[in-house]
Amino acid sequence: MPCPSTVSWTALITAYMDAGRAREAVAVARDAFASGMRPDSFMAARVLTACARVADLGTGEAVWRTAEREGIASSVFVATAAVDLYVKCGEMAKAREVFDRMPEKNVVAWGAMVSGYASNGHTQEALQLFFAMQAQGVRPNCRTGAGALSACTQLGAFDLAQQVVAVVDWDQLLDNPVLGTALIEMYSKFGSTAEAWFVFQQMRKRGITVWNAMVLGLSMTGHDRSVFALVGQMEKSGMKLNGMTFMSLLYSCTHAGLVQDGRRYFHNMTQLYRIAPRIEHYGCMVDLLSRAGMLKDAHRLISEMPMQANAAVWSALLGGCKIHRDAELAEHALKQLILLEPWNSGNYAMLSDIYSNSSRWKDDAKLRLHMKVIGVKEVTGYSWVDFDGKVHKFHVGDNWHPLMDQIYKKLDELGMEMETIGYKPTTDVVMFNVEDEEKEHTPVHHSEKLAIAFCLLTTRPGEAIRVIKNTRECPSAAKTSI
Repeated sequence: MPCPSTVSWTALITAYMDAGRAREAVAVARDAFASGMRPDSFMAARVLTACARVADLGTGEAVWRTAEREGIASSVFVATAAVDLYVKCGEMAKAREVFDRMPEKNVVAWGAMVSGYASNGHTQEALQLFFAMQAQGVRPNCRTGAGALSACTQLGAFDLAQQVVAVVDWDQLLDNPVLGTALIEMYSKFGSTAEAWFVFQQMRKRGITVWNAMVLGLSMTGHDRSVFALVGQMEKSGMKLNGMTFMSLLYSCTHAGLVQDGRRYFHNMTQLYRIAPRIEHYGCMVDLLSRAGMLKDAHRLISEMPMQANAAVWSALLGGCKIHRDAELAEHALKQLILLEPWNSGNYAMLSDIYSNSSRWKDDAKLRLHMKVIGVKEVTGYSWVDFDGKVHKFHVGDNWHPLMDQIYKKLDELGMEMETIGYKPTTDVVMFNVEDEEKEHTPVHHSEKLAIAFCLLTTRPGEAIRVIKNTRECPSAAKTSI
């Protein structure tokens, strides 16, 4: 074929894409454009889709500029493919620009924008578009619904998530693993395990992603025995366990303190299932060993890893050092963390706790001075709850909320009740060199406790309380709120 036509080039590009070889499809497109080929709308859309699959922003933008010059950028198919490209490359501002200019917006474009905003942490924008889509009479597809549910989960907006569920086609949900998985994840992260299990049971198509979502959901909510039982069901049903399944198993073992079980699963994963551990699996094992006080074993595992440890792995070790007050190993872990993420104040805070718990006030003061000199600022911890369609946010020592007087009064009442049954405040997690009497009062101001007290004042007896935090769980708040 001496001079291939647009149809011929497009057919070849499509063949590569159908075979799962999007990178080769992009290479063919480059050859086509280099030969002087002027794309039509169908070819441009296919090439943009191929670029989106491999996140080739450079080639994709060149194709989009060509489409604009050729006057085919207004095609709904071309513009939608361009939106998808920018979304998958994390360029949400450019995606929104193309989206806003579209004379006609189809459900695919809406879905790309909603899911893109959600996956990039722009939760409010995702939900604004989702409900704007409803107002224009466009029925959400699976991608749109999953994106909106993800945004609600990130915001901690359970009531809003229920509104999203109400407009999702239930038959579509039962047949679509993407939407079903998103719903299972949403219910699990809000602690509504029964609802997550109901969705899982009702789904007609259960691939490995759906099974893993349910296993992880049970793991996150502390149903460890159910996790192990469900994994057994997976194998009986012929489902092949993968790396994500073992992540959930290791997570359950970590939070249940099942060291030997965790080691057995890690061994079986590599030796029986021939799954190469990812750094996340090593991180779980380091966390498991560190929490159990096996700090030397955890450190040895880090040194034996086939890849360089990341910040999450060293943070797990540092967390174990904090629990078991190993200041020497903590200092080593912090040095590694400073190299990886020098501006993360949480790492310094954990070492500061260790110094304080060991009464090493001078070392603590030096650490804080060093933070000040290099400009590291502590991240403000806050908790929030979704009540009556509105998000209520609480900071440590907050005074802004209109019900704050009642909230503190409620906390005082709860504190007195707990003291009568033998509860003693946890003072060894309060930073700075302060007297024990001050320490006993300080935990009362924890953001999570303020949020819980607010919920106790505003919710009905027996109603679930869902508190979202932006920082690591505080032992003092967690132990008194369970």
